[in-house]
Amino acid sequence: MDVLCSGYGLVESPRWHDGRLWFSDWTGGQVVAVDDAGATEVVLEHRSLPMCFDFLPDGRLVLVSNQERGLLTLEADGSLATYADLSSLSSYGCNDIVVDGQGRVFVNSPDFDFASGPPPGEVQPGLIGVVSPDGEARAVAGDIAFPNGMAVSADGSTLVVADSYRSQLVGFDIAADGSLSGRRVWADLPGAGLPGANRGGDNPDGICLDADGAAWYADVPHRRCVRVAEGGEVLASVELDRGGFACMLGGTDRPYLYAVCAVWPGAAGLMTHTEWDGQVVRIPVDVAGAGWPAR
Repeated sequence: MDVLCSGYGLVESPRWHDGRLWFSDWTGGQVVAVDDAGATEVVLEHRSLPMCFDFLPDGRLVLVSNQERGLLTLEADGSLATYADLSSLSSYGCNDIVVDGQGRVFVNSPDFDFASGPPPGEVQPGLIGVVSPDGEARAVAGDIAFPNGMAVSADGSTLVVADSYRSQLVGFDIAADGSLSGRRVWADLPGAGLPGANRGGDNPDGICLDADGAAWYADVPHRRCVRVAEGGEVLASVELDRGGFACMLGGTDRPYLYAVCAVWPGAAGLMTHTEWDGQVVRIPVDVAGAGWPAR
């Protein structure tokens, strides 16, 4: 395991794009790109919590901004432009994002105040929305207990969503218009079925898919990344020295798993930027990534 870069805050949303690993620093208000030699570049600066992003088929970065309650795109001149209004989805803003090969943008929301969290012991159902290429946003699924990372299968037919509070990966069939159907448990993870939001089970956060059809998920409280097959069989686990917030497959000369990690404050709540001690680590793996987020 190599530490590619460090000294960041709450790091999230890793994406392999144009030969570099891009990630967001929520508390620093930045999107940063790092190459395999550890050289970094601040690509944009913006304040939002959360601040997840992905890339449209034309190469533009598209960003969830809860300041504007919408999606913004990074234009060629470095400016941010409005892409879609997300205010109809949730009064609390949106969280994670994935763009599929058709240019449809899937976004989700826990549908509660992200900073303060749900009442102790309760699970507040969240939702999934889709934004069509013309910028229209609509809800397409509900009852996800804190929806987090999302990924689309290589054939474009399946959306997999991390249900953090239920310790599950949930699968949906994707229709031609971006609607979702055929909901099923794609994988039960350790702790699935235990009651409450803080019951000790795995908490899948950011996810990605590989060419064998397995999923990697990052787990904050258990400080690891886990590879799991559809159906729930655990195939591999990588231990981290701090919370794993998200992971992404990429690499120029061989497959690597990139994980964005930070110190989780737990019940103490959100901390100052430097206390998160965020970093990006790189782990060699045998199976390359597939599907979306795209490589």
